Amino acid sequence: MSYRLELGLALLLAGAIGVAVFAAHRTPKPAERDFRASTFLTGPDGSQALYRVLVRLRRPVERRRFALFSLARDTSPDRGSLPAPALLVVLQPWMPLESAELEEVVRFVQHGGAVLAAGSGGGITRCAGWRLQPERMIDDSVAVRPPSGEGGEALRLPKAARVLAPRTPGGNLEGLVKRRVTPLDEGCETLLAKARDTVVAALNGRPVVLRLHYAGGGTITLASDVGWFRNQVWRDTDVPYVVLPLLIPTRRGRVVWDEYHQGFGQESPSMAALTWDWMVHSPAGWAILQLVAVGLVWLAVTAVRFGPARSVIERRRRSPLEHLEALAAGLESAADSDTAVQRIVAGLRRRLSRAGQVGGTDLRAWLETLELVTTSPRGRSAVRRLRHLITQRGGEHALDAAQAVEDVWEELRPRKTRDTF
Repeated sequence: MSYRLELGLALLLAGAIGVAVFAAHRTPKPAERDFRASTFLTGPDGSQALYRVLVRLRRPVERRRFALFSLARDTSPDRGSLPAPALLVVLQPWMPLESAELEEVVRFVQHGGAVLAAGSGGGITRCAGWRLQPERMIDDSVAVRPPSGEGGEALRLPKAARVLAPRTPGGNLEGLVKRRVTPLDEGCETLLAKARDTVVAALNGRPVVLRLHYAGGGTITLASDVGWFRNQVWRDTDVPYVVLPLLIPTRRGRVVWDEYHQGFGQESPSMAALTWDWMVHSPAGWAILQLVAVGLVWLAVTAVRFGPARSVIERRRRSPLEHLEALAAGLESAADSDTAVQRIVAGLRRRLSRAGQVGGTDLRAWLETLELVTTSPRGRSAVRRLRHLITQRGGEHALDAAQAVEDVWEELRPRKTRDTF
């Protein structure tokens, strides 16, 4: 029965499955949309365009990937102490700032630093005495008025999803000291603005971009809509004409982008790295390393054998003729010596013939011819014994025939071949 059709169908099915799996792995899956306003993201919702523009303008910039606990004195874990930055940019991070970080931001502003916070700013908007209205994102949006000035009326600005509203009637001026201080605002109670400027306002008069000025010369710029800082908006609208001046600080220094609270903090070292650091910098680790080195040297020494090879008992395999004698002894014990002699002589003829081709079945005539071509006396004597044994009927003479064949083979075998039978 032929299974050619079934095998063909099975191979065709396996090939189709393989092609489908390969195509599935080769086809790139659509990436999930990332809404973080990070300068590391190049998608439509990222903010790398702002970073690239400042780089092209040759402004000193930095992506900060660690917490803001040391912002005022700005000590970096990998670069040591640095001058305080001129501007800190916090664009609606999904991780809120801790209370100690907000206190550091307040200290930074009081010493003349500038902060730009979009959306909630991780808590900076609340700390400055303002809130977003509405508190939750909705589909509705409000139109904005272009900023006053030369060419401002011709700018194409998108609608704002939110506006800014003061947390107190005074809007973080004299009324801020009367508000109820919560544990989150303990570091913000001294952050009192002396003046404010509305950079961009909605049609209803509510501020969309607001700049607050403080006594020490510091400023906090609040932007209600983080969408104005995304790549797609910068490409499709005239927002860069309004936002870019806010990203250029008035004093010398670098612009620092908060990437730590966007989820791009420095990766923690692996367990292997921590273990290696402990082993290198601790006495116990040094002792373990020394023990490991001694063990490796011991393995290297014991793995190599020096001196001559050890003498062992030589195991020599039986020769093919010894197997032949054993076979003959077995056939003789089975009371079938005549057949054994016939097989032994036939095997000798096959081995001595060219290419193993023999003609005819008369072994006696072949032995007579073999005796004529044999030159040595020992070989002719062995051939005569074979002629005698092949004509003898009955008795146990298979082992004698094997020994005679061995003698003939030793005399007449081709010298260039191996001892095989």
